[in-house]
Order: sequence, then structure tokens, then C-alpha cells
Amino acid sequence: MEKNFFIIIGRSGSGKGTQATFLVNYLQRQGLNDVKHVTTGGGFRDFQSTTSYSAKRSLEVTGEGGLGPEFLAIWNWSNIFISEVGENTTIILDGAPRRLIEVEGLRSAITFYGYKKVSVIYLDVSEMWALDRLALRDRADDEEVSDRERKMKWFFDDVLPCIAYYKSNPLVTFIHINGEQSIEKVSEDLEKKLSDFL
Repeated sequence: MEKNFFIIIGRSGSGKGTQATFLVNYLQRQGLNDVKHVTTGGGFRDFQSTTSYSAKRSLEVTGEGGLGPEFLAIWNWSNIFISEVGENTTIILDGAPRRLIEVEGLRSAITFYGYKKVSVIYLDVSEMWALDRLALRDRADDEEVSDRERKMKWFFDDVLPCIAYYKSNPLVTFIHINGEQSIEKVSEDLEKKLSDFL
């Protein structure tokens, strides 16, 4: 089976990480041995825990409710690719792109590494559904109602244009999944849609 590049996109709290784990297991059962789940949120939180001036500034920006700058987002996933992508690595990218400017940088990485098959999996959930899920997560960046609402605004302002771009791009397989179901049902729907083209 040929290597693939998957992008899992959706609101915060839509279950991207959970479905990425399912997808890793599913692809390995299909015979792909080198599958990497790249989660940009985890990498960014690791970066912010360092003592560098850049990490300090980043914490100040996000602490004031801002979205981290584009160059740090691109640096984050680029650095992971550079250290972890091999000749036959299938990538499952979770948490990026979050802005249209990242889409072009990501396209150049996909081309550089020779991926011919690119699939975007959109886990579609409503704002209310996502807010309820975020309230149940035990994460510091979800504690305040204002933090959760700000994530919904970021999605509307910045991520939705990325989704619209991918949906209209004929070079991308766009997979629309209803995320407001049980984890098992979402995984089942995803597997059915993947089986059509893998």
C-alpha cells in the first residue's frame, strides 16, 4: 500500500486525537507499517514548557487570549516532519493547518516528501457540542468558559476557510464525518469511507 498523508481537522473537542489513534490502528491492519500520528497541540505545549524567550513570549500571547503566530505553528509541524518522516511514512496530522497561510506551507511539505495521496478528514460537530466536550476535558487551557469560547471563534475565523479550501480542491480527497456520534460510530463511518479509496 502506498504512503498517504492524512489531515484531521475540526473544532477543538471534536475528537481529532481519538480518531487519529483509530486511524493509526486501521492503517496498520491494512499493511502500512510506518504510520506517524503528528499532533501539533502536544508539540506546542512541550515548546511552551521550555525556558526560552520565544516560549515565554508565546505563553504571553496565548495567555492574553491570542492565537500563536503562524511562523511558530509552521515551525512546530515542520520540525516534527524533519525528525520523524521517513521514505515510506504515512502521516496523520492532527491540529493543523489552523490558518490559510499554513495551508501553502503544508502543501510544500507534502510535495517535498512525495505524497501523492492526500486526504482531509473533517470531524463536523456543532459549537454547542464541542463546548460541552471541552468542559469535560481535564486541561488547563479549557478551564475557563472564555477560553473555550475563544477556541470556537478561532475555528470560525481561521479554520473554516482552510476547510472550504480543501473541500473545493480536486487534488484532495475530502471526507466529511458527522462527529456528533459515539466514538465507535464515528470510527465505523470513517472506516467505511476510507475503504472506498484505500
